[in-house]
Amino acid sequence: MVSSIFAGDLPSKPNLTGGFNAEYGGRISAVVDVTTRDGNKKEPDGMVSVSPFMAKGVLEGPISKLNDQGNSISYILTGKHSYLDQSSKTIYNYVDTAGIPYGFTDLYGKLSINTGSGSNIDFFGFHYRDNATFRGVTEFGWRTTGVGMDFRVVPGQSQTVIDGNVSYSDYRTEVQEADERPKESAIRGLKYGFDVNGFKTIFEFYNSLGLKVDQNQNTTELGGYVKYRKKFGNLVIEPSLRLQFYASLAEFSPEPRLGLKYNISDNVRVKLGSGIYSQNLISSSSDRDVVNLFNGFLSGPEENLTNTDGETSNSKLQRAAHVITGLEWDVMKNLEANIEPYYKRFFQLISINRQKLFASQSNFMIENGDAYGIDLSLRYRKRGFYAYAAYSLGYVERYDGEQTYNPNFDRRHSVNIVSSYTFGKNQGWEASVRWNLGSGFPFTKTQGFYEKLRLNEGVGDSYQTENGEIGTIFDDNLNEGRLPYYHRLDASIKKKFFLSTNVTLTADASLSNIYNRKNIFYFDRVRYKRVNQLPILPTAGLSLSF
Repeated sequence: MVSSIFAGDLPSKPNLTGGFNAEYGGRISAVVDVTTRDGNKKEPDGMVSVSPFMAKGVLEGPISKLNDQGNSISYILTGKHSYLDQSSKTIYNYVDTAGIPYGFTDLYGKLSINTGSGSNIDFFGFHYRDNATFRGVTEFGWRTTGVGMDFRVVPGQSQTVIDGNVSYSDYRTEVQEADERPKESAIRGLKYGFDVNGFKTIFEFYNSLGLKVDQNQNTTELGGYVKYRKKFGNLVIEPSLRLQFYASLAEFSPEPRLGLKYNISDNVRVKLGSGIYSQNLISSSSDRDVVNLFNGFLSGPEENLTNTDGETSNSKLQRAAHVITGLEWDVMKNLEANIEPYYKRFFQLISINRQKLFASQSNFMIENGDAYGIDLSLRYRKRGFYAYAAYSLGYVERYDGEQTYNPNFDRRHSVNIVSSYTFGKNQGWEASVRWNLGSGFPFTKTQGFYEKLRLNEGVGDSYQTENGEIGTIFDDNLNEGRLPYYHRLDASIKKKFFLSTNVTLTADASLSNIYNRKNIFYFDRVRYKRVNQLPILPTAGLSLSF
């Protein structure tokens, strides 16, 4: 909800939803900048926690304690594992006697070497795995693994800061459905030096006509940027320029960016972020799915592409321009309001060719589109009470040369309300509640079904004896349908017991989906079978911090 015209104004770098400066490249809509903390530099500590859902733990501490010169070496290790698929057979058997089919395992570790001059080097590694298995319907799997290091060098008596990193990551997602035709996608990336990024994409996919689309490609991106920040009275200006080169496509992209912030008064500020953006990575989802849980990734195609005017495109990159404006208002001492209208123009988008009928036709097509809307938020803090409310109104439209449609991630309305209250002796109690709502995503309706013959042997096949598959006839109007609204209310309460100076036991209880809303998770179009998300789920747990 909160965009990123000046990420440095925030305590940490969040989702950058638009208007980001030249520090970030290779993306045309939004980026997520994840910053992890160092381990405790003074003394070892940790936390272990158990609940019916999962177990998790954190262990951290110094290898070399922080000294008077500011030097230290520290580590942090975290892990969590879900056993809900097993515990639910007993505790939540009213949902499904065979167990709830969700699972995950997350592991992360980091070693930090810091110096008093501000220079540091970090080594890290992670492995995340998620899965959802619906017997007789479909199986989903997601996996991410990575290792790397980053560093910061602050030369003595200098205002210059040098940052760099080297990292490798492997992301894979796959879906196995009853038709035994897998959908699979993987990205293997190596990032090194000063914004040099190489990655490999693996993609396998069948469209609604059963035609296979696959890609196995390596590519390299080189990027560099300069940015300048200057304050003129109440005006802060941050112009920047990014130079991006896509080696596999032999394309060079100069991308100017601009950020502005003006303090109208002590309580009111306006801001603006804009820029030109490019991207080689292509995201693809299946037009067969009502609910899109599979998102595959490809790199830009080497083949020639035809744009929406029927002409051969001179570029194989996706390109966009952003204009994000905003108003920040300190309504009163403890109440902040934020209003952010935005507009994004996507000059060229590349997607899987949904209109492909024959194997000889191009796998890709060019589209263009727009995304626009407004984000509103209120934040209130007073003593132990905190409340946050946000509303987003958004529109996303694309044109593929034949029709204008809403893509499957177009969500018209979104509401989030979060509140918490800390009270009692030593602030040992905490109660919280959260409610969120989202309007339904679009999907393409089904007109009917037919027997689809593969005829793999061409004229040698006998259509009189071959057993066909069930083929789907889709509505001519792409994504004219809308899924039902999603909304859910959760609440929790915690009590801390201070066992000693350094040991705290926390007991918590929570209730998810309090009014048992039946929110859709997946829908099998052919079997007309709906799978819902989790029903009302009570849980309790204990965690020990030391």
